Amino acid sequence: MKEEITIKKSMIYFPGIIILIIVLGYFMLQINGTNAAENIVQGSKGDVQKIILGMKNYNYYPDTITVKSGKPVSISLDSSVSGCLRSFSIRDFGVSKYARTPSETIDFVPTKKGTFGFSCSMGMGFGKIIVE
Repeated sequence: MKEEITIKKSMIYFPGIIILIIVLGYFMLQINGTNAAENIVQGSKGDVQKIILGMKNYNYYPDTITVKSGKPVSISLDSSVSGCLRSFSIRDFGVSKYARTPSETIDFVPTKKGTFGFSCSMGMGFGKIIVE
């Protein structure tokens, strides 16, 4: 006599769901981790110091940036930045802007040397800017 083997549908779906979770987790880590590091560009082109900030571990990345005093600074937030971190401020320089897209920039001229804090509007994401 032949024995019939019955497999419940849930036993078929379970491995597929596990694989899907692993694949999605991998891509989520890529978006919030290495991609942000690859997109960081700090330097000066002409007289404007261009900086691209990303998001890593729910904070700005890099969380420390260095610029020169008296030269215009243009900060953009890449596509990994989300939520309240898109609302960027440097209180010591009177800078406060909500950057809806990566193409919008936060522009200012640092007029004094030192180390200053920057943050999102809620203070959840933060970092420091060193003006030399």
